[in-house]
Amino acid sequence: MKILQTLLLALSLFGGCLHAAERKPNFLFVYTDDQRWDAMETVQKEMGEKGRYPWFQTPNMDRLAAGGVRFRNAFVTLSLCSPSRAAFLTGRYNHLNGVANNSTPFPENSTTYASLLREAGYKTAYIGKWHMGSQKGQRPGFDYSASFIGQGKYMDCPFEINGKTTATSGWVDDVSTDYAIQFMKENRDAPFSLTVGFKSCHQPFAPPERAKDRFSGAEARPVPNMAARAPFRVSPEGSAAGRAPTDADPKMKTNAGYFQCVSAADDCLGRLLDALDELGLADDTVVVFTSDNGYYHGEHGLLDKRSVYDESLRIPLIVRYPKQFEKGKVLDEMALNIDIAPMLLDLAGVQIPADMQGKSLTPLASGKKTDWRKSFLAEYFQENRFPTTPTMLAVRTDDAKLIKYSGHDEWTELFDLKADPYETKNLAADPSHKDLLAKMSAEFDAQTKAVNFRVPDYVDKPSDPASGRSAEKGGE
Repeated sequence: MKILQTLLLALSLFGGCLHAAERKPNFLFVYTDDQRWDAMETVQKEMGEKGRYPWFQTPNMDRLAAGGVRFRNAFVTLSLCSPSRAAFLTGRYNHLNGVANNSTPFPENSTTYASLLREAGYKTAYIGKWHMGSQKGQRPGFDYSASFIGQGKYMDCPFEINGKTTATSGWVDDVSTDYAIQFMKENRDAPFSLTVGFKSCHQPFAPPERAKDRFSGAEARPVPNMAARAPFRVSPEGSAAGRAPTDADPKMKTNAGYFQCVSAADDCLGRLLDALDELGLADDTVVVFTSDNGYYHGEHGLLDKRSVYDESLRIPLIVRYPKQFEKGKVLDEMALNIDIAPMLLDLAGVQIPADMQGKSLTPLASGKKTDWRKSFLAEYFQENRFPTTPTMLAVRTDDAKLIKYSGHDEWTELFDLKADPYETKNLAADPSHKDLLAKMSAEFDAQTKAVNFRVPDYVDKPSDPASGRSAEKGGE
């Protein structure tokens, strides 16, 4: 009898250890809105004298980077809020995933990382800013959602809890953080996938009271492309359209509200990381932090996003998973927003659908040698509300970029990114760079074919330009 009891106890302990070893990781996917790739303290320190914002502080983003893997060259495939969020969810380009502008609801029958993880036994939640047009109700693919409609507002924003309108009080990203921590506490014993979308740092920049004095009076360093002008932002007479500082200015005032909002969102990220620690979940949780697109602060004479220069396409991206990823690792391979969904599924042991166009970042983050992309296609489709910004496509490699504008071959741009990282000298018509143009043109054709590019039927239809508004004034 004693021998049998001992055997049963041993089997029980072995089974418990096996169960613990087989437990799938939790996922905490957090992203901001309009945060530039370099709006992070660790990046500013890394850039040294080339950093525009040496005074900026983001201790919790830096804490996450110190404990995980930071991708120095992360990009979106379409620099706009709703399309990028749809790309996160589906792992697919926007010309195929059903969302190509900010006014289209997310197709509810879409296959997403959330729907697939839910099928695999995960408890899934979406909290915070969704922003797929003015889409209402339970967020598709998620068991639980605490979200708001469209842009919402920074203070006392009404939320929809599983589709039911609920009043809230306080700063919106603090409220989202409260809901997120509550979800983690209630689901700590089973694998969960929690996505948190912050409103910060979208305009109008309205930080919480605690952050209103941060970085006041700070000045940004100039960069070489402040005097450059995008071809679609120059009038026929040749004068630059819109308003923006130039690199002749020794210093320029910074919109402190933008950085105050990022800083306050960093506070919220810190609360989420603290909650994982307090719940004993940090080692079992994959944390992903990024942004839905970059943002111009006057470069190329532009404000807002909606184009394909690096300030618009490039985003911060950090992935932490203590059980598998090296701490403090920095990678230079090109990562894309469409890579997030495949990575989450890969880490969960869920089969990645064949039609997901992104690639799992897991091998790179795990330090494994892998055949990685050498280029990618970026796209933007003209919107009726922003008629001065045309449809455009670009192919970017590690060291060059080719941009083509619909209906304007004369605007074609070619940049040698090694010699000209700020994209100031257009080489498209330079005979001495005809070989580079031919090489990039061939790569452009190869990439459009590889991603099955087409102009989808759900883009905006042409309208009277006079009824639109200029992207120079910002927007959605």
